[in-house]
Amino acid sequence: QVQLVESGGGSVQAGESLRLSCKFSGYTYVTLCMGWFRQTPGKEREGVAFIDDGGSTNYADSVKGRFTISKDNAKNILYLQMNNLQPEDTAMYYCASPIKESGLIPCATLAPFPRRFGPWGQGTQVTVSS
Repeated sequence: QVQLVESGGGSVQAGESLRLSCKFSGYTYVTLCMGWFRQTPGKEREGVAFIDDGGSTNYADSVKGRFTISKDNAKNILYLQMNNLQPEDTAMYYCASPIKESGLIPCATLAPFPRRFGPWGQGTQVTVSS
């Protein structure tokens, strides 16, 4: 059973940094892509950053140059380094990988479709004040 546990969220001032972690386990199928998503109340979950098994990355335009996704395969941990945080980054952040049926599809193809990802962890809250 796939499990993902996010941590590292918190409350910070604009311009500060946070590093989110996602410990993942239980995979019985191949998945080439992992990603970070965020969601605010009343809005659709949106993709923030993605990383392929080969290390290729994709970012939402709103976070390019500020966020960096990385993965430690030895420790089964996905990271999201978030620098120069802004109030509009306030959200619940989730990590996820594609559902089994989409496991072999690269991130660049899957990124626009959050519904092709799952299961989801409990999320970690990031709050940025101005």
